[in-house]
Amino acid sequence: MAKYHYIRVSTTQQHTDRQELKTPEGYTQIIDKISGRTTNRPALKNMIINLAIGDEVLVDDISRLARSLKDLNELLHQITSKGVSVRFIKENLTFTGDKSNPTNELLLNLIGAVYQFEVDIKKERQREGIAVAKDKGVYKGRTTAMRKTAEAISLLNEGVSQRKIAEQLSISLSSVQRIVKQHKEDIL
Repeated sequence: MAKYHYIRVSTTQQHTDRQELKTPEGYTQIIDKISGRTTNRPALKNMIINLAIGDEVLVDDISRLARSLKDLNELLHQITSKGVSVRFIKENLTFTGDKSNPTNELLLNLIGAVYQFEVDIKKERQREGIAVAKDKGVYKGRTTAMRKTAEAISLLNEGVSQRKIAEQLSISLSSVQRIVKQHKEDIL
């Protein structure tokens, strides 16, 4: 019987320390540094593939597993259908796939809906802010960054070195390296 502590933060710049401190003895930490808006998370996928009957997955809170109610329910079903239990520390809820506890199901859906609502409100505020900035003529968007990314990819495909691309586009070498990492499928 394996025990996993699934830890997720939204970006590579964020720290997992707060969640890692909650890992009990005997649990293997599974860490993703990627948005909870997607279920396409390498560490999560790999963990789910390797789960077996009797295993346990510990998660700091519901929002660490998913940010949408649909994804939350799908992931929970995917995990518990393998005979694995999922325990959320913050909410003090445990799920085993046994539907005999309707209160747990209600709480899961209520809390999951709140997290989804939080994401939706954040997006709405962002759209409103962009609209106001556009009306004032101050919104520039990501055009410069997107243009430089496209130029860097083009130069990489022409065989130009990363250092020369950084100099030519007036960006740091680490920015070019990040472009290479994020767009490797576009680079020949």
